[in-house]
Amino acid sequence: MIGLDLARRLFWRASLGDHSYKFLFERGPPGEVVSLDCETTGLDTRRDEIIAIAAIRLRGNRILTSERFEAVVRPDVLPGAGSIKVHRLRGQHVAEGRPMHLVLPELLRFIGGRPLLGYYIDFDVTMLDRYILRQLQMKLLNPRIEVSRLYYDRKYGAAPTGTVLDLRFASILADLGLPDLGQHDACNDALMAAMMYLQLRDLQARGVRLARSRAWAPNTAPTGA
Repeated sequence: MIGLDLARRLFWRASLGDHSYKFLFERGPPGEVVSLDCETTGLDTRRDEIIAIAAIRLRGNRILTSERFEAVVRPDVLPGAGSIKVHRLRGQHVAEGRPMHLVLPELLRFIGGRPLLGYYIDFDVTMLDRYILRQLQMKLLNPRIEVSRLYYDRKYGAAPTGTVLDLRFASILADLGLPDLGQHDACNDALMAAMMYLQLRDLQARGVRLARSRAWAPNTAPTGA
């Protein structure tokens, strides 16, 4: 029987509208991953739109800030006041951005088949898939690395029932002793997620766990894939 993952790959490869994108089905360079973040007009993956994207490559234990992708995207509907308060991209800024059908080919070539890492990475990929499905008749099949899950494993993996779980972005940064560069900026968020990933991977390799509070609160599951 064909495995589910292989069956999905075969289906989307057969559905691909532009065969020049077959490189998306090939594995990326060994040891390379891409930290990805999207800023959006809201959290509704069916209706809201992407207004900024950043992607930064990592190779081994290095964050390649010189090899990054950044774009402001012009949405069909300009962001409202609530959205502007979060990401600080005003209507004028996004109006000067490029439409997604021009941004997307560059982003996909930058990403290739590399694994994608991020904080709540499933949300970012789901948002991108809407545009990719419309433009290429496929979805992203890149492996995903959820930094909140890596953090959960290092801090709460062996925790008893009732342990307080705090998987907030700012809390993870503080616990790992990493600088807060300013959230809700696509490039900053991608860079901070990359720093989290490298530090958590190092802790995992050394078998080190993070200290946790003994306070009680209802338990919740980690996010991501």
